[in-house]
Amino acid sequence: MGYVSAVPPPRSDASAEPGPEPEAANSRSSRRSVAAALLLGALGATVVLLASGRVWARGTAAIGSDSLRLSADGRAVTGLPAALAIVGLAALVAVFAVRGKSRLLVSGLLALSGLGAALSALFGSDGRSALDAQAVRTTADSAAHVAGLTQTTWPYVTAAGAVLILAAGLLALRFGSGWPSMGGRYERDGSPRPRAVAAVDPDRPEDLWKALDRGEDPTADPTADPTADPGGDRTR
Repeated sequence: MGYVSAVPPPRSDASAEPGPEPEAANSRSSRRSVAAALLLGALGATVVLLASGRVWARGTAAIGSDSLRLSADGRAVTGLPAALAIVGLAALVAVFAVRGKSRLLVSGLLALSGLGAALSALFGSDGRSALDAQAVRTTADSAAHVAGLTQTTWPYVTAAGAVLILAAGLLALRFGSGWPSMGGRYERDGSPRPRAVAAVDPDRPEDLWKALDRGEDPTADPTADPTADPGGDRTR
């Protein structure tokens, strides 16, 4: 017969120390995703709006024997990136104002705004049509056109900022269901709220009548437990 000890075996340090609670880990992950989405969305929209105001294309237009140098900024070439960046900013704010399926739809709009801004900046960055229109206005010649067309790097900077907006939208689609809502603290959870009982002065008849109108017993003890047995503990 083997030896049996009544003393429990010692616990190792790994088993003695409790691991991190899942709720705390989820809360930290939610805060990180919220911060990342806000940073990416705001930074991306700022980059798109600023880069859209820079010169995207340059060229020259012939005026007789001379040539005139022309330039067009991003908003003259295509106004879509700046417009979609504003839509993305509005969607980024609206993500925290809605819940459920509405939040999913707004998150999708945020991602699509970034995607559309990036594509329009890349595929609409030629600038030839904008410079041709500027050459016609400048020379008053309907047949004028731009020559020596060159492009700057600002369309690609705009596209990079739009990709940040897209990343914010993807974060909202992935983690947005666990993000807090701006109006959540003001919403009722459906549970009944305790009603404050007004103090009744037994020496004032009007207080007694008001208590009776409210359905209260003005002679009851306000500190008594309403669930207690009024008869007390009786021996049967």
